[in-house]
Amino acid sequence: MGRKVREEGEDAAIDMTPMLDIVFIMLIFFIVTTVFVKQAGIEVNKPEGVTAVKFKNANIFIAVTEDGKVWMDRREISLEAVRANLEKLLLEQPTDAVFIQADSKAKHGIVVEIMDQVKAAGIDRVAVAVEGN
Repeated sequence: MGRKVREEGEDAAIDMTPMLDIVFIMLIFFIVTTVFVKQAGIEVNKPEGVTAVKFKNANIFIAVTEDGKVWMDRREISLEAVRANLEKLLLEQPTDAVFIQADSKAKHGIVVEIMDQVKAAGIDRVAVAVEGN
């Protein structure tokens, strides 16, 4: 029985190409399936809420400051532009709910107008964010 004698020039090597291909495919998969949250862009003092419910699919936020300024997608917008900006965001990332983060001292009328704009954009689920326990 003959044995194969190894020569000094022969080294065992592992081909890393298939593993790198799988890693890049997984990276692309996770990037494509990631949900990007559209934050309002400003922090407000939300009112207290005892019966607050946490939603898992919070994608689009609209903030209303104490002085009535409306923030969406990290920039200040006019009240009349809420629907147009919301429709643009819905084309990028469809969702079934919008969250309004209104300051506890914001005027109720502005919040209602924003809710009307959201409904006009075709979203039926509108939630108002509160500070929960």
